[in-house]
Amino acid sequence: MTFQQLNAENNLQEIIKSAFDADLPISGSWGYTKSLVTILGVSDIPLTQLEHMFASMRAYIEMNMTQAKATRYGSINLNENSRETFTIDNSMYHKITYDVTAMKESIYATFIEEYKEHYGKEGFDLSLHFQKRKEATLHREVVHWYKIN
Repeated sequence: MTFQQLNAENNLQEIIKSAFDADLPISGSWGYTKSLVTILGVSDIPLTQLEHMFASMRAYIEMNMTQAKATRYGSINLNENSRETFTIDNSMYHKITYDVTAMKESIYATFIEEYKEHYGKEGFDLSLHFQKRKEATLHREVVHWYKIN
């Protein structure tokens, strides 16, 4: 499944504050490419944690908040696959690739309900349940570009 890139015309800090009630030291764009880089300012949050947090927020906006109810994803998780560091014109850049996993919200809700209703009862095949969940999980590889100030 392909998701639309987010438009960067609005202030990232305002969008993040409105959507997640979080104050992050960010500016620039959504980080899809070097030319659409996300600029990270000084923060008390450790840098790798701040990068992961923003990448998670971007994924949630793309895969849930901007989708119609029938196409929304939940259970969205990111794992860092690779990280490259570049110095360009005396500025440090990170290019990070994440593996994003998610499941359609409606399907996820069904799995959770099945688990709650049948866990611990005779005849409930826990291995089969988790195998079906694994098969229903979407995997995406996404890139984020950050400029570190």
